[in-house]
Amino acid sequence: MIICPVCEHQQAQGTECEVCGKKLTAVGPVAVAVAPLAELEQTQIAGGRAPVPVAAIPDLELTARQAVRDIAVQPVPELDTGRSTSPGNVVVAPVQDMDTGRAASDGYRTAAPTGPVVCRYCRNVQERGAVCDRCGMRLPKVRLAQPEVASKLPQAGERTTCTKCHSPAHAGRACVTCGTLVPAAE
Repeated sequence: MIICPVCEHQQAQGTECEVCGKKLTAVGPVAVAVAPLAELEQTQIAGGRAPVPVAAIPDLELTARQAVRDIAVQPVPELDTGRSTSPGNVVVAPVQDMDTGRAASDGYRTAAPTGPVVCRYCRNVQERGAVCDRCGMRLPKVRLAQPEVASKLPQAGERTTCTKCHSPAHAGRACVTCGTLVPAAE
């Protein structure tokens, strides 16, 4: 059985998860020792590469291999070759009212978004995480508000979120998204 690292869906075969579409790593072919059978013939023709007589088909036209005749190149007068005449002296003047600088700073900065994150693919709204809980696609990165410090750690095997990327994980195991060990109560 193949288990998807994002949504933990189990499936028998495939290179993509049937639920979330995550590309699954495929295991390479396993090398198997092959022993030839003693009673199996290796070739049917004695000598292996005996010449085979071939006769030409009488009504087949053999034009594919004939040499091309020398043909004189004829210019086409109405064909535009992409070349133009010299433009001559063109006066280049800067645009007088064009602003090439930045606006003066007013001292205020736009605050980075915090709070719930909206998935740009399925529009699922969730509090935190790097991967959408609904479709499994990566969520936009935002600066998260400092989470409240939990005084109690989850028990080993209990579902929780990763402390680094905030994606769904099991306590006491490595996160399937970023590989960080999720802490658990002892």
